[in-house]
Amino acid sequence: MRRQLFEEDHEMFREMAAEFNVRAVAPHYAQWDRDHMMPRELWTAAGEQGLLGLAVPEEFGGLGMTDYRFRAVLDEEFAKSNHLAVGLAFHLHDDMVLPHLLAYGSEDLKQRWLPGMVSGETVTSVAWTEPGAGSDLRGVRTKAVRDGDDWLITGQKTFIGNGISGDAALVLARTDGGSGRGGAESFSLFMVRKGEGYTTGNQLDKMGLKASDTPELFFDNVRVPHADLVGEEGQGLRYCAGQLPQGRLGIAVAGSAVARAVYEATVRYTKDRNAFGERIIDFQNSRFELADILTEVEVTESYVDRAITAFNAGELDASSAARVKLWASERAKSVTDRCLQLHGGYGYIMEYPVAQAFLAARLLTIFGGTNEIMRDVVGRGIAG
Repeated sequence: MRRQLFEEDHEMFREMAAEFNVRAVAPHYAQWDRDHMMPRELWTAAGEQGLLGLAVPEEFGGLGMTDYRFRAVLDEEFAKSNHLAVGLAFHLHDDMVLPHLLAYGSEDLKQRWLPGMVSGETVTSVAWTEPGAGSDLRGVRTKAVRDGDDWLITGQKTFIGNGISGDAALVLARTDGGSGRGGAESFSLFMVRKGEGYTTGNQLDKMGLKASDTPELFFDNVRVPHADLVGEEGQGLRYCAGQLPQGRLGIAVAGSAVARAVYEATVRYTKDRNAFGERIIDFQNSRFELADILTEVEVTESYVDRAITAFNAGELDASSAARVKLWASERAKSVTDRCLQLHGGYGYIMEYPVAQAFLAARLLTIFGGTNEIMRDVVGRGIAG
């Protein structure tokens, strides 16, 4: 069935995103994967192409494109090209850090941070997760202590995408002076430049998405100006919760796009590959599997499209975002697994896109809050 979500402007943007993939990403992606790092030139090239900070107002150097369909187009093109690590890196920058600055940042904060984020000269990370606090942000132990006009931040973060290649991090830190699990007003958000003192650990060796660098971050009395506090003191958890729907929607878009891309690649493979004198697709089991997969792909696309429409209308609440993230990420995991099986032995070879997609999709049920947490969010909403 033909999707009804996109209009002519979105398809024109898709052409630009596809051209960027072919020109700036595809020739180099395999090397970036081996290096576990994307070059900074990619970010500035994306900035020049107008692919970063789409929602940033024109007064801060952006295009003011708040229609999330443009972001969805970008994610779909990265997934279609099997460049999901690039999509993840941009997602952290645009769907996780940027919304907090736009919604809660002072005019001064926006003036100092947003232009560089749009141009790609400033690459950002989300520094929330810690060795002892993943989906449970109330377990964060990194502390920020007021010292005159500054804050001193001490603690450790882990699983930080863009942590080595990036310039700054949106840091969640405890500002109430406590040491146990924090309350609703125990935490605050800060924009912290790497040059102001935090250091990065070694590259973590992930099972997939290797081109996206992921280290630990260490803070040892890092001095941060009070002007880089995002919004009000003690409102960090509320801000995180308020912007999570966009982050989770981005994960759902990626999951849907991965499922579609892998399905289409598998159809091509099963038409070209022969076994026992027949094409793989001519076996009844293959056709039945592909029929089920196509149905799941189209249902997922429709669900994600509805979520995008709801987000644009300001109606995507936390439970709705959790549901669509849960569904789409589970479908991506299931579809890539079943498509890999249809590839046989070649599906297990990293040269084949389905193997890379299988490893990449596995992150989606963990990233942005595990799917167990998504079920709890949805279940609590049902219980009332």
